[in-house]
Amino acid sequence: MDRLIIDPEFRDKIPPLTEDEFSLLEENILSDGAVFSPLIVWDGTILDGHNRYEIIQKHPELTYAVHRLSFANRYEALSWICKNQLGRRNLTPQQKKYLIGQRYEAEKMAHGGERVATVQNEPLPSSHKTRAQIANDTSTSESYVMRAGWYAQGVDAAEEALPGIKQEILTGAIKPTETAVAAVARAGPEERPKLAAALKKPRESGKSASEKPQPIYHKSAPASPRQSTLKQIREISAEMEHPKELVAEDSILRSIEAEIVSFTELCDHFFQEYPRLLSDGRYKQEVIRIMQTMKQYISKIEGGYTE
Repeated sequence: MDRLIIDPEFRDKIPPLTEDEFSLLEENILSDGAVFSPLIVWDGTILDGHNRYEIIQKHPELTYAVHRLSFANRYEALSWICKNQLGRRNLTPQQKKYLIGQRYEAEKMAHGGERVATVQNEPLPSSHKTRAQIANDTSTSESYVMRAGWYAQGVDAAEEALPGIKQEILTGAIKPTETAVAAVARAGPEERPKLAAALKKPRESGKSASEKPQPIYHKSAPASPRQSTLKQIREISAEMEHPKELVAEDSILRSIEAEIVSFTELCDHFFQEYPRLLSDGRYKQEVIRIMQTMKQYISKIEGGYTE
């Protein structure tokens, strides 16, 4: 039998089986007399097949196969785990959001270790590119991916402060808001146990219909070529798991923050890939003119926003 390594971080990215699900898997494998799905391994460490390996250890007479993959670092391996799990059909919305967030965090770290471009004038990897790719792969948006990253960090911080709560969150046994979960990671270590415990409290439902936050609608003018280019950073970013569900103001604030960060990184990417935008005086003045609208918008808010 192969002596394979179980990495707790890798294992914990995979939604665990219930006792009944594990027993059924074991019964099926013993009935077949073999493990038909290969164990996926990187550098001697299991990426997929932890439950099958546990059954193999209990029944060493079983035949099985090992498929080995190659990655440059553990972050690439973590990204693969998340992508592989996202291919499952029986994920809860919370599990999907967590895995998307974990993939985003892993790929940011994988890119962070290789900050030197291999070809002259080739743009460096950016968080914007990473988010765009993940959003495309998962049929979500860049702002959703960014919020999923915050959510995943919050889930892990809550689990560290209050072991066992991660499973409750990801299975939907408790349904805290996305903002409340993310807030755990942003808090200091001494505050996290209290915030994690608060996630178990049911949401307040005493508000009348008139007191509930109302959906926000935006009127859009006919798109010009310039607007089309930046359309992705102007879209409403309050996408939730249930589109018809009303969204609280704090979630809207997180979405606005995500879009501003995304816009800034997108500009950095454009300036890096097209340096004449800043080196050529004519283009630079046009860039400044365009961005003055943001300054004017801030002044409008400071002076009291009215439609």
